[in-house]
Amino acid sequence: MHPLLFITVHNSLRLKEVAGALIAIAGGVMVLGSMMPLGRRGSQWLAGLALALGGVILVIALHWGHG
Repeated sequence: MHPLLFITVHNSLRLKEVAGALIAIAGGVMVLGSMMPLGRRGSQWLAGLALALGGVILVIALHWGHG
């Protein structure tokens, strides 16, 4: 087995940070997409903003947290 396939504590933390970053990126894309002329609704913008903020908070908590 390749050593990169093992999930160590360090690898797990990095994977969680990547997941949080992807959540933040998805939220940002949702916000920008809702601002386009053919954007869907204001609620989509609000949902995207909440998703982006949640991703940023997740990354901060996982990176500097102790758990």
